[in-house]
Amino acid sequence: MTEMIRIRHLSKSFDRNHVLKGIDFDVRSSEVVVVIGPSGSGKSTLLRCCNGLEVAQSGTIDICGERLLDEGVMLQDQKLNRLRTEVGMVFQSFNLFPHLTVLDNVTVGPRTLLGLSAQDAQARARILLDKVGLADKIQAMPASLSGGQKQRVAIARALAMEPKVMLFDEPTSALDPELVGEVLSVMKLLAQEGMTMMVVTHEMGFARDVADRVAVMDQGKIIEVDKPAVIFSQPKEPRTREFLQAVLNPNQKAFVQSEANYSITGKHT
Repeated sequence: MTEMIRIRHLSKSFDRNHVLKGIDFDVRSSEVVVVIGPSGSGKSTLLRCCNGLEVAQSGTIDICGERLLDEGVMLQDQKLNRLRTEVGMVFQSFNLFPHLTVLDNVTVGPRTLLGLSAQDAQARARILLDKVGLADKIQAMPASLSGGQKQRVAIARALAMEPKVMLFDEPTSALDPELVGEVLSVMKLLAQEGMTMMVVTHEMGFARDVADRVAVMDQGKIIEVDKPAVIFSQPKEPRTREFLQAVLNPNQKAFVQSEANYSITGKHT
């Protein structure tokens, strides 16, 4: 399969903090890769490097066949902006424009960056808002929405640019537990439709049921990559086993809540 994301020897430091340490990694077309690992392991930094929001000091990143980063030199100006239209990103915080309606939030990118007419942009937005279950909220203001609804608008906004790759940076971490399932169900639908996705998340149920591969990060390195059945049942690395034993402990309330919410999507773990 075609590599949509290709990362080689990627290293990134913030002052003396070495966050990424020689990452080599690929995401293939129509593949869902979920990145898991303890907090502070470099997961979000790796994801942000894939959209040029962070610039690594060394290594290379190719996105959709375009060289985004070449040994610390980032693709510039118009070429970078064009590439970013092909890489949708959904953040922990929703980053909606508070002064715009839901419909306007979704149409502003296609109108200003892709040059779509207002009519065409609105037609696309209505289809996407229906896809994420918010067809009845097109004239609502962000302040009137729940966290789960805001995140689904953010997903629709990213999809409106018709990206080739979607990046998700812990998209449910800012949500109340009862709202997690509605966002995960939309992501599951995208996966079923063949969207190429790289997802940083603590939702282990989603990783088990939806990912094609799971990558485990620890201390700035990818220590293990395999199919979910292998990672969750027979991990090779002791650090992976240690991490999973902690997060999969049924006595931990946070995980029980996450699993309970994920079950409403129709997948029971």
